[in-house]
Amino acid sequence: MRLLFIGDIVGRAGRRTLTDHLNHLIDHHLIDLVVANGENAAAGYGLTASVLRELFDAGVDVVTSGNHIWDKKEIMAILDREPRLLRPANYPPGLPGVGQGIYETAAGIKVGIMNLEGRVFMKNLDCPFRAADVLIDDLKKTTPIIFVDFHAEATSEKQALGFYLDGRVSAVVGTHTHVQTADERILAGGTGYLTDVGMSGSQDAIIGNQKEPALQRFLTQLPVRLEVAKKNPQLCAVVLTINEETGCCEAIERLQEGS
Repeated sequence: MRLLFIGDIVGRAGRRTLTDHLNHLIDHHLIDLVVANGENAAAGYGLTASVLRELFDAGVDVVTSGNHIWDKKEIMAILDREPRLLRPANYPPGLPGVGQGIYETAAGIKVGIMNLEGRVFMKNLDCPFRAADVLIDDLKKTTPIIFVDFHAEATSEKQALGFYLDGRVSAVVGTHTHVQTADERILAGGTGYLTDVGMSGSQDAIIGNQKEPALQRFLTQLPVRLEVAKKNPQLCAVVLTINEETGCCEAIERLQEGS
């Protein structure tokens, strides 16, 4: 089976490039399941009900997220009633939503999706490594195919999780830093790996935000308000070919689709 994962969708530009390219990508790569990180899809910060519906209407099957999932308060109720929306599983118990799920393709293939958040240079959450151990045991009862979106800042932490889960999950791909890395590979145990898928949003920007306010932040160290950029959008994604019987990754291809 083939899974398409789309990197952090940033604002209207990211949503526009998703709509422009997704149908072609599904047809061209014979995609069975589409997963996208949507934590920045609503004006660059968080998700709203209308934006989430827009992503589903565009053809996304499952939406993962990260630290910005909490930015729009209306999402709290949606997390509890929409199983196709995931938040990182290693937040403290009792919060709305879940961090994993099993989803079925049109052909009836069951796919486990897991969302985790890193701790290096980020919040002091529960351990993502130990959280993964528990979730894998549960998901393996239903399917050998497990995909992990690891929303983390540090390259070292992403690599560490990739090696830690090698042979136990189908793929570990990183999100959060918005810059696509060029280290896609299949690890020794059969797990596909990419440190960061990159973002879907404006290329004429600093990680999706207008350049001038971002530069002012660096030059003045003052809390300048950032605005999402809109020009020249690009979609960053990765295609994973996964063996339906073993759950091993057989091929990995990173993509960049311009405007």
